[in-house]
Amino acid sequence: MDDLLSWGGIIARMLQQFWPVWAALIVTFALSITFKRKLGLYGKLFDSPVGMIGFGIVMFWIFTAVFADLIITFDPIAQLSSLKNKVPGTPLPDVEGQWYLLGSDHLGRDVFSRVVMGARRVLMIAPAATAFAFMVGVTLGLPAGYFGGQFDTVLSFLANLVLAFPVILLFYLLVTPEIKETGAAFTIPWTGTVWRSSIPNVMAAVLFVFPLIFFCTLFQSRYFTLPARRNLYIGITLAIGLWAYSGLAFNADPTGLWGMDPNLLNVFVSVVFVNSPTVFRIVRGLVMDLKSRDYVAASQTRGEGPWYIMLWEILPNARGPLIVDFCLRIGYTTILLGTLGFFGLGVSPESPDWGSTIDDGRKLLPAGILHPAVAPALALMTLVLGLNLLADGLREESLKD
Repeated sequence: MDDLLSWGGIIARMLQQFWPVWAALIVTFALSITFKRKLGLYGKLFDSPVGMIGFGIVMFWIFTAVFADLIITFDPIAQLSSLKNKVPGTPLPDVEGQWYLLGSDHLGRDVFSRVVMGARRVLMIAPAATAFAFMVGVTLGLPAGYFGGQFDTVLSFLANLVLAFPVILLFYLLVTPEIKETGAAFTIPWTGTVWRSSIPNVMAAVLFVFPLIFFCTLFQSRYFTLPARRNLYIGITLAIGLWAYSGLAFNADPTGLWGMDPNLLNVFVSVVFVNSPTVFRIVRGLVMDLKSRDYVAASQTRGEGPWYIMLWEILPNARGPLIVDFCLRIGYTTILLGTLGFFGLGVSPESPDWGSTIDDGRKLLPAGILHPAVAPALALMTLVLGLNLLADGLREESLKD
């Protein structure tokens, strides 16, 4: 049997396991720096040392999620009873050249593989849910800020109502397992699947329609004088969008390509619902400021429609603050997902997400065993730090734009 690896050997082998990530980072940075003058705000990011560091950290975890299957050394949910609570660098018995690089947890699962695969779980949910929240917030915030009046008053009241509720408690209520049993059950005829009108399912049916509304309105306002192109873009949007919508909101995709398990759907909908009011208020405030600018008055003089002005004149000029907030909000969402996993909510118990891995490791702290909790905690911290540094870099460069 191999000897216990030293920390030097552990670090060397982990660096070796991440070779696809290093290769992808080198190619990404080389191409980005070479063509940065042609890449707009993204290219200008490489003029900011803080932005480059944040970008590098974020891309490290993105590439880790993409290449997780190549990086992991063991199945992250496999349990070996003979290897419970082992220290980092513990060799596998009767197996040459195999180690638990970051040790094992109380069930004998490889901590290194769970941390690596946990990146995929986090980055599958946080950016997508934040993007959906932005679709909701932008779609409602643009007309609220531009038109004002009773429409703005009603939406602002609803947003403030949601924001007045404690976030953690709201998340707890939305992802608790019992909430899935609320409402009546219906059978969808063309698939035979059962859809329950529980609170998360109804929320999904409402919130997931906003991307369709946003993109259809975007193309309608831009190409209304070119009917052929408009109809093509809207047709493609509706075909793909309704297909995805039927699977995500109702689990009624006959191909099975689009869909979420109930636990993941609860978490996803909760993130969208909690983040949407804040995005709405940011967009509303930006529109109220920008609608008095000269280029908006010029568009109105040319006879442009209100949605064209909102989507193609005001929104592009508000992209800097919105991009920065998008990065920060992914970080907030990552922390929330970790918090939910730590409390055992929203994901299956064996899931290798960072929050549940930290919770499993926490139980071993009284015995002086630190590695199962420290490794995923450092992973979560570095991802959020990278997102914050990236947002700082984008803010710095957008102010120069």
